[in-house]
Amino acid sequence: MSGRCYKTIYTWGSLQATEIDVCFMCSVFLLGFYFCNASSTTCKLLFCFYLTYLCVCMCSLFSTCLSIRYSRRALLLIAISDPNTTSQNYISSMSSKRNLKRQRESASAGGKQSKPAGERGSESAGKQPKLAGERGSESAGKQPKLAGERGSESAGKQPKLAGERGRESGWLLKEVSELRRAAQGCEFNKKRLRYLSSTQKIKQGSDGVLYWMSRDQRVQDNWALIYAQQLALAEKLPLHICFCLVPRFLDATYRQYAFMLKGLQEVAKECKSLDIQFHLLSGEPGQNLPTFVKKCNFGAVVTDFNPLRIPLQWIETVKKHIPSDIPFIQVDAHNVVPCWEASEKLEYGARTIRGKITKLLPEFLTEIPLVDTHPHAASQTAKPIDWEEVLSSLEVDRGVGEVDWAQPGTSAGMAMLESFVDQRLRFFATHRNNPNCDALSHLSPWLHTGQSLSAQRVVRQVKREKNASESVASFTEELVVRRELADNFCFYNHKYDDISGAYDWAKKTLHEHSKDSRQYLYTKEQLEDGKTHDQLWNAAQRQLVSEGKMHGFLRMYWAKKILEWTASPEEALSIAIYLNDRLSLDGCDPNGYVGCMWSICGIHDQGWAERPIFGKIRFMNYAGCKRKFDVAQFERKYAAIKEISKKDTKTSV
Repeated sequence: MSGRCYKTIYTWGSLQATEIDVCFMCSVFLLGFYFCNASSTTCKLLFCFYLTYLCVCMCSLFSTCLSIRYSRRALLLIAISDPNTTSQNYISSMSSKRNLKRQRESASAGGKQSKPAGERGSESAGKQPKLAGERGSESAGKQPKLAGERGSESAGKQPKLAGERGRESGWLLKEVSELRRAAQGCEFNKKRLRYLSSTQKIKQGSDGVLYWMSRDQRVQDNWALIYAQQLALAEKLPLHICFCLVPRFLDATYRQYAFMLKGLQEVAKECKSLDIQFHLLSGEPGQNLPTFVKKCNFGAVVTDFNPLRIPLQWIETVKKHIPSDIPFIQVDAHNVVPCWEASEKLEYGARTIRGKITKLLPEFLTEIPLVDTHPHAASQTAKPIDWEEVLSSLEVDRGVGEVDWAQPGTSAGMAMLESFVDQRLRFFATHRNNPNCDALSHLSPWLHTGQSLSAQRVVRQVKREKNASESVASFTEELVVRRELADNFCFYNHKYDDISGAYDWAKKTLHEHSKDSRQYLYTKEQLEDGKTHDQLWNAAQRQLVSEGKMHGFLRMYWAKKILEWTASPEEALSIAIYLNDRLSLDGCDPNGYVGCMWSICGIHDQGWAERPIFGKIRFMNYAGCKRKFDVAQFERKYAAIKEISKKDTKTSV
């Protein structure tokens, strides 16, 4: 696109360029003549005239260049955001220009057709050329889909989305299964684990190895389970998995619990097919797990990693109460680079941790082997689980119901990743901050619970796409660097959800402006119901309530406005975390806490120009959003939800 734009600029500006060359030569000649005849009035006047004309030509050329560049860019963006009205005009104009070029080349080459640079297989005049990024779009009369479309129909037949490469639905699961098989027998990197006990040798005479599943609720692509199975195979012992279901966890509601439990139901089913025993324990892990370990005579306990305070407290309690002769091992199965390997300290921001992670990626971003059928049967089998009864017995708020777009489990998670690779990945770099364009991965619910998908699998799969290098780089930055930066913050800063955990400069500036006058003040209930004067904010809140997610760009705006509309920074942070943990499918997560802390407390950011209420915290406003995307379009999309009530979201059980 940029190459064609420069060619056009050169053609359109050739006249001005020629005139500038002539003027330049004349000016140089007159300049020399001027110095030789400084007293000549005629010479001075001629020199001033030519110098003025030269400036006019330069300004004209510069104006022409900018006009061409930005008009073409604007046309393309309009075509992407509103394909039904502008895409055909854009395609027709591109086709006409290419056809004209072919005719000129044909005349100069004696009637032979030559393909323009950049085209790999477009047909002759009369057929529609391929758009940039397409790998197999059809000929004229078929309308290609552009970014932001989710399946809207247009005249004629719809070709496959660019990037699909003719792959059938379900190709990803087959491909990943083959990759896992091929990786069988690969060596486990011991840097992924750390011993939480002084004992490292499996207890002799034991009846099995236990994997205490917590954060990473999947069988495949789970380094913690892979290591537990390797231990069990080495000692020829049965393999067991247990999950401790706590009656309440922070502000999580029925929405998050139902998603989690239905995913665990799939885990239990897969475990049964692999001859691995799956146990569901009720209650706090610190109370039930040590007793369960002693009762079943396990020789080792392996668990996954979670940097939040409550899971870390569970770890410490279990560590104190399990027998001292049993090794207790923690494996970071959530991050690509283990948290304790990425950094040994609290990092200031992405710029300080990026290099460390990038340096370690070749060592840790490896293929992941298969968790296969376990050959050693267990004498103690797991009790049958009545999943409907478990769901009905939950002691959580049922006023926030399930959502339709995100179905729990392995197959749904894989299908979402497949659709991202096929349809949305190539637009991620350029359109991820536009809430009206469908350019995001939508993988956060599965990544948060660890269901079906590990970040390592997602990154490896995305990196296999060779024709979206810019988007692959941007997505890897978000999924690896930014995500692991969040874990780093929560692991090394136990006040990750409190103003006291902010940087000193941020605490100082927020304190100095805490008494500033607010034009609007809203209660927690008003904010949850989306009843503010700002229709964009209300629309974002309605999206969170109805879909269990909010577009990433709007999350920043959403949290910063809470700071502006509440009585103090402490109240703002508390409300933002409460709403996110309560309503979002990926709530109660390090990314959520760091997102709120970044927006309200300037974590991983720098000081900006001082202003009322915000102090030196980065500011966002409605006008800025209007410059980024079509705000009215987003507001209209969620305008149908006029009120948010518990009755609308309540789930019958």
